[in-house]
Amino acid sequence: MCSIEILKDNNNFVARIQSEYGGNREYKSSNFEEVLEQMTMDLQEEFESA
Repeated sequence: MCSIEILKDNNNFVARIQSEYGGNREYKSSNFEEVLEQMTMDLQEEFESA
């Protein structure tokens, strides 16, 4: 359904998502929880509308 990659780049966390419906997206923040929250909300909306 989707591919998720989470990296730490210097002081920022980067989450990259690739999915059939939403395509490629990237989220960045210095706060890990914020990245996870953004990613989770976006994926939840995507799968609810699919």
